[in-house]
Amino acid sequence: LHLRVTAMETEYCPPQDPLVILHEDAEVLLVDKPAGLLSVPGKGPHLADCLIARVQAVFPDALLVHRLDRDTSGVMIFALTPYAQRHLGLQFEKRMTRKTYVARVWGVPEQKSGTIDLPLIVDWPNRPLQMVCHDTGKTAQTDWRLLKDEGETARVRLSPRTGRSHQLRVHMLSLGHPILGDPFYASGPALDYPRMMLHSEELRFNHPQGGHSTKVRAKAPF
Repeated sequence: LHLRVTAMETEYCPPQDPLVILHEDAEVLLVDKPAGLLSVPGKGPHLADCLIARVQAVFPDALLVHRLDRDTSGVMIFALTPYAQRHLGLQFEKRMTRKTYVARVWGVPEQKSGTIDLPLIVDWPNRPLQMVCHDTGKTAQTDWRLLKDEGETARVRLSPRTGRSHQLRVHMLSLGHPILGDPFYASGPALDYPRMMLHSEELRFNHPQGGHSTKVRAKAPF
């Protein structure tokens, strides 16, 4: 597994899709991140191409608020003022934002919905992989719902209550239903997909200007 992770880190060929802007105003910018593109630069010049660099080429004042994993696509928010960055950062920290994801997973869950409550921690020898650990893990909770039985696979909606690294990926693996095409946690036929089938479909937040509840969506491309 460690060898596979190392290989994954050396082959970085991000997609050259044009920037898809979902919403823009004086305080915030929301874009549809393509799968395969880092949110922020990695270590070394070969990992410099990333979403924030592409956003800042067009919006020089854009500031980071949160991240999506490289292989996850979908709604990502940037602040356009330091005030908005603080305002949104606090919402993420206090779990006031609501994120909804769509995923395709291997196998079909027996239940129609549920909540996964399993603490997570970095799997140190195999970092950046994460793992379930009841002794030292940090609280992690995910609500899930079955959307469609596809036979060998299923489509699910995932709503994380916490924002741990790789949370949705490890939680679905713990149910025995890894996300299709996940380069870290899927194996065998579940890995044999053109991309990781995880998409951030909707983000709800309180707008920094006036505090009104705002919802931005991006349809899953799979």
